[in-house]
Formats: sequence, C-alpha cells, structure tokens
Amino acid sequence: FSPSVLGTREHWDAAYERELQTFQDIGDTGEIWFGEESMVRIIRWLEKHKVPLDSSVLDIGTGNGVLLVELARSGYMNLTGIDYSPSAIQLSEKVREKEGMSNIKLKVEDFLAPSAELSGFDICIDKGTFDAISLDPSDAVGKRKLYVGSLCRVLKPEGFFLITSCNWTKEELLNEFREGFEILEELPTPKFCFGGRIGNSVTALVFQRK
Repeated sequence: FSPSVLGTREHWDAAYERELQTFQDIGDTGEIWFGEESMVRIIRWLEKHKVPLDSSVLDIGTGNGVLLVELARSGYMNLTGIDYSPSAIQLSEKVREKEGMSNIKLKVEDFLAPSAELSGFDICIDKGTFDAISLDPSDAVGKRKLYVGSLCRVLKPEGFFLITSCNWTKEELLNEFREGFEILEELPTPKFCFGGRIGNSVTALVFQRK
C-alpha cells in the first residue's frame, strides 16, 4: 500500500480530539467504522457459536468504543478496549458513561508494544486497525509483523480473532496471519458488481489461534 497519513498516530489523535469535542458539544459519538452492519455481523457470529457471555473480549483500536457498548447490550460482561490515542480513550470513556456501561474496561495501549497485563483474551476483534497499521509511512511491513506477534501474545490458544478490513482480500489476510492462526470462517459482507465482475468492498474473517 502507498503510505498514508491514515497510518500515523498524529492523524488519529487529531481526529479523535475533533470527535471528542463534537461529542461534548452535541452528544454525537462519531463515525462507526464499516457501519452498523459490521457490529451486527460480529455479534451474530458470537451468538451463533454460543460464545459464553463471560468470555474475555479485546477490541483492538476501539476508537469511540461503540462496538463494546453494543457487545455489552448483547450481554457480554468481560470487555476491554484499547487505543493508542488518548483522545480516543477519552471519547470512549464519555460514551461508556453516557450509556451507563461501567463494566467496560478502557486503556491507552499501543497494540504493537502491549503491556504485560494485556493477555489471556478469549476473543480479539479488529475493525480497521490492521488496515491503518498497513498504511504507516514508517516500516508498515515490520509493524504488521509486530501486530501478528502481539496478537499471538494477547490471545489464548484456540481463541478467536475477528477481523474486518477494507484494504485486504481474504487471500492476503490468510497470508498475513498464516503463522499461528487458521481460518475458521469468512463472514458475508456487501457485494458490488463492476465491469461484470463481482467483488467485496469489505473482508470479514474469523481466525482461531493454533
């Protein structure tokens, strides 16, 4: 991928500072990455596979924390969200407070250098964070490898990893996560038709840690 400002911490700090101000002004929680349907897709999969409600869930790059709020509404109790942007965590704390979801844990953490206590999760979820890392102007390839290593550290063996991406195809993601993970399922996403060919603008996969 071509390097992009979307891969820099400065961009996300500024973006979430704006969203935090907007939330304080008018109560708008801001953008939901990949839309509402992406959250519904994740929750449906968890429910379909009868994932226990007390399973420990980590939202990697939680942003405004809205996914965690929806998981809490669905009955999940052991929820943690991390983001390397302090403004994002401030915003997600405000959203958590507004929704009365006191059981959601939120931390400023860089997933590429996770703290020791960030470990033992049953489920890890990523909506767009791996995409952003892939656009980092500074050694994106090395950072993608760090990401996979961090995922192996924080996710329990046989734990589930649900990733939603608009930058990567299924085959490319299988290659990126080939070490330590196996594909369980591809989740249905909206299709588009262009020039007689059908494709997906978003890829959503479920991996299991070996």
